[in-house]
Amino acid sequence: MTIVLAFAFSYLLGSIPTAVWLGKWLHGKDVREFGSKNAGATNSFRILGKRTGIVVLVIDIFKGVLSMIISKHMLHDESVVLVMLAAGICILGHVFPVFAQFRGGKGVATSLGVFLGFNPSTALVCILVFLVVFLISRYVSLASITAASTLPFISYFVFDQRMLAFVCFNVIISLLVIIAHHKNIKRLIAGEEQRMNFNASKM
Repeated sequence: MTIVLAFAFSYLLGSIPTAVWLGKWLHGKDVREFGSKNAGATNSFRILGKRTGIVVLVIDIFKGVLSMIISKHMLHDESVVLVMLAAGICILGHVFPVFAQFRGGKGVATSLGVFLGFNPSTALVCILVFLVVFLISRYVSLASITAASTLPFISYFVFDQRMLAFVCFNVIISLLVIIAHHKNIKRLIAGEEQRMNFNASKM
């Protein structure tokens, strides 16, 4: 029963549609009807402005961190695999939120939160990779895809985390984020992807 409760909590926590709710409450907009039509931090920056975008980003990251903390507590670290499953379910909740007609974000911020709570060293290196690619290209999607792609390799080769459960978890999260960006990948290939311009974002 504890395992079921931990999984249910993780999914419901991940399902909190930060961008959707804040967009409606503060701006009278459903962020999914504008821009990239995605309920994530990047589209929130573009549609709802910098301040709301930052709040969305922070809360979505915190969802992942809190999921890890609560799951570890509920499961008493009895099984690393169960904790990782709970974390994955939280990310799935963000991508397919029950509170927002299963139309959520792409899981990047919540995945980052999961790794900050689960494996901070790997998370910090992925953040560095993201920032380097983003500052060079100004494509949030490209930076996210690159960071997600390097995640399993950073964990395996840099931090020597070679337990099969860790490897599988990292690969699954990486693939989930990349698949969620499939439309962005098509736009990048076609040269139609929009660069982030913070100066143009609303306050």
